[in-house]
Amino acid sequence: MVVASSSRRRVDEALSTLGDRAEGQAVDVQDEAAVRALFKQIGSFDHLVYSAGDTLQLGALADTSIDAIRKAFEVRVFGAMAVVKHAAPHLRRGGSVVLTSGIASLRPQAGWTAAAGICGAMDAIARALAVELAPIRVNVVSPGFVRTPLWAGIPEAEREAMYAAKGAALPVGRVGQPEDIAQACLHLMTNRYCTGQVMVVDGGGVLV
Repeated sequence: MVVASSSRRRVDEALSTLGDRAEGQAVDVQDEAAVRALFKQIGSFDHLVYSAGDTLQLGALADTSIDAIRKAFEVRVFGAMAVVKHAAPHLRRGGSVVLTSGIASLRPQAGWTAAAGICGAMDAIARALAVELAPIRVNVVSPGFVRTPLWAGIPEAEREAMYAAKGAALPVGRVGQPEDIAQACLHLMTNRYCTGQVMVVDGGGVLV
């Protein structure tokens, strides 16, 4: 297993959990040459999961600069395309790609225009790649509200209150955990009859 991130610290944190089962590399997905070099170094492998992302770009379109929106697309969309482009030649037969989007494209709220655009783009890109890269399978996991470091910038008490409120509003009665998303990724990696699909893992969020 190879873990990659633009942050060496995050790579090291992942390796401390995974131990000897994994190795790690720091790479900026906005640097296509670095991405190409990474996959040449890795060589052949079976599955690719792309979950890179930065702080969500939220806010009314009227109050948001187009440059900020472009920057949000850089990592989540163009970074994903660069990674798939250079990973695909190294994927073994029977391998797969799992991308990440989100339910913003299915049920956007006010101020979610950029986020919805990114999520919708990822869903469409996965379907196109499933055709283009066949027999390599390409799918998307579309998470709802999940307890991750994405929200670490919010003070702890306020953050926990947010998790409680969001969870109480969901049919499952709680917000998601990283392992919920990991299980979806594993399913898409191992189900050899599934390609071009968007798996929503949101605790029923699009229903309420």
